[in-house]
Amino acid sequence: MILSTSFFQGLPSEAIDKATSHIVGRQHPPNQVILLENDWGSSVYFILNGWVKIRTYNLDGKEVTLNILGKGEIFGEMAALDEVPRSTDVITLAPTLIGNMPATDFVELISSEPKAGIRLAQLMGRRLRQVNRRLRLRESDSTSRVADILLFLAEGQGQTTDEGTQIPNLPHRELSGLSGLARETVTRVLSKLEKKGLIHRDRDVLRIPDVHALERMLV
Repeated sequence: MILSTSFFQGLPSEAIDKATSHIVGRQHPPNQVILLENDWGSSVYFILNGWVKIRTYNLDGKEVTLNILGKGEIFGEMAALDEVPRSTDVITLAPTLIGNMPATDFVELISSEPKAGIRLAQLMGRRLRQVNRRLRLRESDSTSRVADILLFLAEGQGQTTDEGTQIPNLPHRELSGLSGLARETVTRVLSKLEKKGLIHRDRDVLRIPDVHALERMLV
């Protein structure tokens, strides 16, 4: 299953076999802390199934959600490369299967295989672009900010179906943390988007019929 992650696609099989020989898969229940801020980076983590959130706290002690990652994503790579303590917490949002790779194996892969280094640079670039876009929209209206979070999740983890792009129907508190809006505001905006036909919500799934139509809500 680890080979299905985009990070390994196109890498030589010999390099993959060597790098993944010590990976251990672990199943985690929802709301389990995987990493804590200031932990040392002894492993790099590959999400094989499920979802996690990356969080920190502001100066007032309020939780701030920095990112939500799903199947195929990796986390913990920066602490492994920098050899410094981790800067955020990571918590599961759903039943989640994670592959733990020893940090030394990851660093050796990046050092010895140019394509792996390029994949890591692409990953960092994509995350930076996402952060920049969210920062630009911080002063926008609430509809733009919620729409942007849905597009952000669709870009990273959306699954294309006959009915549009599908993402998990996350709890409103998580969307609130990502957008910086009150949970009540997020609930109101989602209802507005649903009435306009821009999203459809089931119990566990949120579908975006037309991503471009939702993009037009960004101001």
